[in-house]
Amino acid sequence: MRHNKKFNHLGRQSSHRKAMLANMASSLIESKRISTTVAKAKALRTYVEPLITKAKDDTTHSRRVVFSHLQSKEAVSELFRDVAEKVADRPGGYTRILRTGNRLGDNAEMCIIELVDYNEAMLSTGEEAAKPKRRRSRRGGAKKSESPVAETTKKEKPKAEKAAPAKVVKEEEPKAEEPKAEKPAEETPKAETPAEETPKAEAQEPEVKEEPADDAEEDKKEE
Repeated sequence: MRHNKKFNHLGRQSSHRKAMLANMASSLIESKRISTTVAKAKALRTYVEPLITKAKDDTTHSRRVVFSHLQSKEAVSELFRDVAEKVADRPGGYTRILRTGNRLGDNAEMCIIELVDYNEAMLSTGEEAAKPKRRRSRRGGAKKSESPVAETTKKEKPKAEKAAPAKVVKEEEPKAEEPKAEKPAEETPKAETPAEETPKAEAQEPEVKEEPADDAEEDKKEE
């Protein structure tokens, strides 16, 4: 009979249940986060948190007590070396349960159980919320904060305007070189003048040949 046994048996015998919780606790200490059902996560929380509290007192006796529950040397060394230092200032509540919906098949309610001090995303949001918010006055606080931004924009504008003319000057430089390349093309007709003088030399040649012909006719007449 199960009179006054109010804890969740998880559908297992005592030995099976203890072995399962020991394996889940070792996985949680080594991986810092595991996914399981909500019922197992709640049973695991009551099982592993007393062990983490025991690990704050690093003695041979406490190590033997924790090892008798976990039965894993790697998990015990990780718990006393890293986890105990991380949770030294926390008085309890070392784990967090995040529900993730129902599982396909048997529709069991699933969740993620993790160590609180190893979730950096949650820690960063908590630190931002803890910071006090400052109120800004409407008189001169906003104007003073805007003045440095306005000054930087004014200083940056002249730099952009000076850079633009420099580019225009570089683009106009090739245009000044174009007339220099056209001058040799205009001088080419001067080289054609000797070709025009050649007919004059041809015209003089018959005159030179006619002179000896006239002298030969005169010699015949004298004979």
